Amino acid sequence: MIKNLLLVVLGAVPGAWLRFRLVNYFEPMLPRKHWSTLGVNVGASFALGLLVGLAPGCGPGAAQMLLLLGTGFLGSLSTFSTFIAEIFLLLQADEPREAALLCAASVVLGLLAVAAGLALGAAL
Repeated sequence: MIKNLLLVVLGAVPGAWLRFRLVNYFEPMLPRKHWSTLGVNVGASFALGLLVGLAPGCGPGAAQMLLLLGTGFLGSLSTFSTFIAEIFLLLQADEPREAALLCAASVVLGLLAVAAGLALGAAL
């Protein structure tokens, strides 16, 4: 149990740091910060799909790899709480169309990205 917890923690710290860096890097190039978060979340969804697709061929270390990279790193790289907070802030700012677009884009693109990652991982 402790070993699994440590794997998640070791992955989470660099994942959160990278998310912070990426969102701040792309923020000046995009009209609103939440579109940077969307891009990071879609990229992380693809990477998670790829990891899960590759896992069956990784042998006995697959479970540890998924904890470290999937749950830890990618779990902190893409955050559901940030996604929800940004939608909530848009609704508070009386921007329901932007909130709906962000919500729909996040769900649809995230599902497509994870499916693409799974397919690629299974093919490799």
